[in-house]
Amino acid sequence: MRATRLTFLVLLILSISQLTIAQQTASSSTQQASQLLQQSLAALQGNTPLTDVTLSGTAHRIAGSDDESGTAVFKALASGAGRMDVRLSSGQRSEVQNLTATPPTGAWSGPDGASHPIAFHNLLTEPAWFFPAFAIARRLSGSGFVATYVGHESHNGQTVEHVSVSQTSSTQGSPGAPTYQHLTQVDFFLDSTTFLPSAISFNIHPDDNALLDLPMEIRFSDYRVTGNSQVPFHVQKFLNNSLFLDFQAQSVTPNSGLTGATFQVQ
Repeated sequence: MRATRLTFLVLLILSISQLTIAQQTASSSTQQASQLLQQSLAALQGNTPLTDVTLSGTAHRIAGSDDESGTAVFKALASGAGRMDVRLSSGQRSEVQNLTATPPTGAWSGPDGASHPIAFHNLLTEPAWFFPAFAIARRLSGSGFVATYVGHESHNGQTVEHVSVSQTSSTQGSPGAPTYQHLTQVDFFLDSTTFLPSAISFNIHPDDNALLDLPMEIRFSDYRVTGNSQVPFHVQKFLNNSLFLDFQAQSVTPNSGLTGATFQVQ
């Protein structure tokens, strides 16, 4: 009887020790991830607070047999809104995402001008995907975000610090549905020397199937000093590992006074 009790106590102590170690490891990972994101944000915008930004330049879009070039204007609010207007040989294409609205809204339109709503599960990652300073700042200041340090690794031939961020929710999802944590996950790949983001990645999904992940990666390069901020003038958008949009900024205008009206869904 004593041997059984002793065995039980030993197993209990080991279980508690393992749980404590796991909690300490998770806490350390979260702290390291947050510090890396803070270093990245400091490298991106220094001491200059940014509220909005407008990037104008040229764009090259490849989608199936479509291969066309033109001009593009990207606009974003630090609070959580983004807009893309691309003028191509086939006509104008636009996309708006606004997380500051209640509820969050989004829509896209093609050359015919018809507006199509963006499914809610595709509004949960990052509306300002083309401007990493806003993507990071929102996750450092917002509630419910949990950052995890994945590790020191090589990504696209560059040595980076990999940080994954997702958002928690107190609402219980439906059985068989993807978790809110999964739908909000965004991975950041920060240059190990400068801490400037070289890429972010997340998943999008068909409108009628949130369970099917379609990988999206945004790559940043050609960083230039604009005011006191570091801005990536070259932004590439990859869908399913294929280049979908290639944007080269020609001008960047921060803090021009953009308001929510710019991001209203028609």
